[in-house]
This record gives sequence, C-alpha cells and structure tokens, in this order.
Amino acid sequence: MVNNKILGLLGLSAKAGKICFGSDSVENEIRKKKVNIVIVAIDSSERTRNKFEKICNENNIRMIISDTIDNISKAIGKSNKAIIGIKDKNIANQIEKIYDGGDSIG
Repeated sequence: MVNNKILGLLGLSAKAGKICFGSDSVENEIRKKKVNIVIVAIDSSERTRNKFEKICNENNIRMIISDTIDNISKAIGKSNKAIIGIKDKNIANQIEKIYDGGDSIG
C-alpha cells in the first residue's frame, strides 16, 4: 500500500514536470541543487545504488529504495527508469512521510 501511494505521487510529479529520471539527468540536477529526494528502484544494480548513495550523502539529499524498475517506470509513463529525482519540495516531503510510515494529505 505504501508503494502504491508513492507511485501515485510519482505519476503526479511526472505529469507536473517536477521530476528528472535516468542516471545522468538526476546526477546533473542534484549538482544544480534542484532535487529534493531521489528514488532508486530496488532491482537497480548495486553499482547504481552505491553511486547515488554517495552523491546523495555528499549533497544532503534523502535517497529511498522503493519498488521495481517496471513499476516506477510505469508510474511516470516511461520505460526502464531505475532512478527518479523529485524536484518539488512538497511532493518530496509527502513521499518521505509515506516512506517513513506516515500518511499523505488527502
């Protein structure tokens, strides 16, 4: 259930143009200080997870590992996307709250 709520917020973020996806794009947006939270697919490679864990720690950005590449990709209307960066602070806060066991507004 938690993952469904997060996937729903990912879909809303994508429609609003408030996300970046793909390794290079997310990394560039993090460096520009435009990303508030990073979501990594649970079935992404260990190398990818380690790379983004390091980048997120260096930039004080929360990274969560949630759901599969297929489910995350479907939620944003793309294919084969393992890394998503959320640019909108409010949506990032809601995703973090849900992930930590809270409930979203609404």
